[in-house]
Amino acid sequence: MGTRDASKLAAWNAESGSKAQVGSFEEAAKFGEIIVLAVKGTATENLIKSVSAHIAGKTIIDPGNPIAGAPPVNGVLKFFTGPNESLLEKLQQAVPAAHFVKAYSSVGSSLMVNPKLSGGKPTMFIAGNDEKARKVITAILDQFGWETADMGKAEAARAIEPLAILWCIPGFLYNKWTHAFKLMKSDETK
Repeated sequence: MGTRDASKLAAWNAESGSKAQVGSFEEAAKFGEIIVLAVKGTATENLIKSVSAHIAGKTIIDPGNPIAGAPPVNGVLKFFTGPNESLLEKLQQAVPAAHFVKAYSSVGSSLMVNPKLSGGKPTMFIAGNDEKARKVITAILDQFGWETADMGKAEAARAIEPLAILWCIPGFLYNKWTHAFKLMKSDETK
């Protein structure tokens, strides 16, 4: 796990034993074959640029969202991107040789693996420019109990990222954080 301050993760590292390592962001970027970019949205672009030499050709799961620093208004977050851009696109432009895939950006951590919901398997919407990377992430999502809806290239993240705003509203208004989205299909489109 990459971090600015390894001492903050000492307890986690001790609990994880020999199955985990803590190091700098650069060390994690060098080490990882598939990288999860789990950092605050406002920090991601600078972080990605700082490790760009180590992530070329690697698949990077981007669960981040471009959440602005302002508090939610009536449960609704504000983004620092506009409707015709996404954080994923900004990251892909910053490091064109990396294979970013938007995933896990509209669900809480308690449901990321083996989500147990009354409506069956929830749908994880993904997007990214590299088809092979999207297939790798689809295989991971399958193992983790998700149905995947591949929305194609990076521009699709313009529609995926705002799902986080919708996902957060019940949380902010009613303190309900254990839900996910499901793409319903007619029998004709299966």
